[in-house]
Amino acid sequence: MKACKAVVIGLAILALGPMAVAEKVSIEFWHAATGALAAALTEVVNGFNASQDQYVVNAVYKGSYTETMSAAIAAFRAGQAPHIVQIFEVGTATMMAAEEAIYPVHQLMADTGTPFDPDQYIAPVKGYYSSADGKMVSMPFNSSTALLWYNKDAFRAAGLDPENPPRTWAEVRAAAKAIVAAGAAKMGLSTSWLTWIQYEQLAALHDVPFATRANGFEGMDAELNLNHSLFVHHTQTLIDMQAEGSFSYAGRDSAPDALFGSGEAAMLMASSALRARVVREAQFDWGVTYLPYYDEFIAEPKNSIIGGASLWVMRRPRASAAEYKGVAAFFSYLGQAATDAKWHMMTGYVPLTLAGYEAAKAQGYYEANPGADLAILQLARPNPTENTRGLRLGNLPEIRVVVYEEVEKALQGQQTAEQAMANVVRRGNAILREFEAIYK
Repeated sequence: MKACKAVVIGLAILALGPMAVAEKVSIEFWHAATGALAAALTEVVNGFNASQDQYVVNAVYKGSYTETMSAAIAAFRAGQAPHIVQIFEVGTATMMAAEEAIYPVHQLMADTGTPFDPDQYIAPVKGYYSSADGKMVSMPFNSSTALLWYNKDAFRAAGLDPENPPRTWAEVRAAAKAIVAAGAAKMGLSTSWLTWIQYEQLAALHDVPFATRANGFEGMDAELNLNHSLFVHHTQTLIDMQAEGSFSYAGRDSAPDALFGSGEAAMLMASSALRARVVREAQFDWGVTYLPYYDEFIAEPKNSIIGGASLWVMRRPRASAAEYKGVAAFFSYLGQAATDAKWHMMTGYVPLTLAGYEAAKAQGYYEANPGADLAILQLARPNPTENTRGLRLGNLPEIRVVVYEEVEKALQGQQTAEQAMANVVRRGNAILREFEAIYK
């Protein structure tokens, strides 16, 4: 009888099939991560999937940041948007304006009853991804800022003190000239992300508006301020340094990153997230320090601003409440101190939360990796202003291209610094007005 009963129960379970075991709720996550970042992202996603038995996040690579954003917009229009999409920080204004396409994070967490404290995030990160009334609209994910990377061996060869890196632009220029004159490196100074670092970060450090209307935070009718004397002066400095051989322009976006690890450039201004690559590639003694400033414009520099990307929740037709509950659970997992610290230490991106920073510190990460906390300290400088929150400008990726084009012409001797900045303002404002006409 017992044997027969067991057989009957077994047949009943087989008959039920998939219903006998509850299926996990599937969450679609589109991203733009490649290389070491993609591996770290996979590890974090796998960690969440293994931490509970209700949800499974499926991470799907969709191309570059621009391609991923375009794919998400197209998918939304076709009624096939993912639950989550990774969007670079310059796409923030565009995503916020597309109100019908997004599910604001603060609303998601409230609707799903998920505990959420936006104040756990470091101020520059929280501010960048929040609405004008302080409500977080997207979930911070991979945030960075820019730093100055320098080759200590090249400094020694040029008779410079490797433990006393340059602080001001005058000191950077003098060091670059000495390095090139001594033949210590092919290039004294280069830069990645010229628009982001040499203009957007420059504005924040010197407490000068990049644009009116609090850099766009207070309205779509903002206008660019890049004809300000600071930007003209800086453009002329780059022109003069290239002419004397102390600065080398080496291409757009992250293309110049390889120059530092290879030893070709003794100094490189680049993302703080370059750390993992530098550790892997550099065969020399190196250091990292704060971005330089012009002491004739400001006595003490202000905080830098963030780069990187955040995670946006999309309005997905026929998505269930359980699916959005899973998105909220995933975001909660990302905000845990242990997850945040691990992500920070694996990638070089800054910890997003104060608890994550303290967790990394408690593990001795900063003692073992000198300089790894400089990005956080630079972002967290006291007394931030409306000029140092970041940018909230429509079609900012297009404006960045305009800056590239006009500065490149100036570096090639085709126009003056004043003409370059005037052209940026004229063309950039036209882009802003187009955006305003569409979304206002």
